[in-house]
Amino acid sequence: MNFIKTIFVQNYDKYQGVRPINIYLMRAIYLLMFFVLGKDVWGEILNHTGVWEPHAAMAWSVWAAFSAMALIGIFRTVEMIPLLLLEIFYKILWLIMVALPLWQTNQLTGSPVEGMTMAFLWVLLPIVAVPWDYVFKRYVLGKK
Repeated sequence: MNFIKTIFVQNYDKYQGVRPINIYLMRAIYLLMFFVLGKDVWGEILNHTGVWEPHAAMAWSVWAAFSAMALIGIFRTVEMIPLLLLEIFYKILWLIMVALPLWQTNQLTGSPVEGMTMAFLWVLLPIVAVPWDYVFKRYVLGKK
């Protein structure tokens, strides 16, 4: 019971005031990004033959960078919060711009966008994991 109480208490000494539960959740997301995204992305990059289409190469490069930076996040969890913020922002923006209009017109199901929409809905995990009070104090108010 003491462990459960401990993970919800702010830890000012070790994690810059972030609760251990947020640290564990963010580390889990970084691990998922590193292994799941990394497996797909690096497999595509390393096995690609021929000339890359520029826009596709840009997308694969960004995702490869995400997976590589996630490795840093596993060990430097609080310092890599901006990576999670970027992930949250671009996925929500994409869902609003691409998936929502299709869903509103009943065209999402069975469309080429459906698979990516389902993958991007996992954005709920980092939304839950991020310590929003810390983010507000650190990145909006500029307090350390």
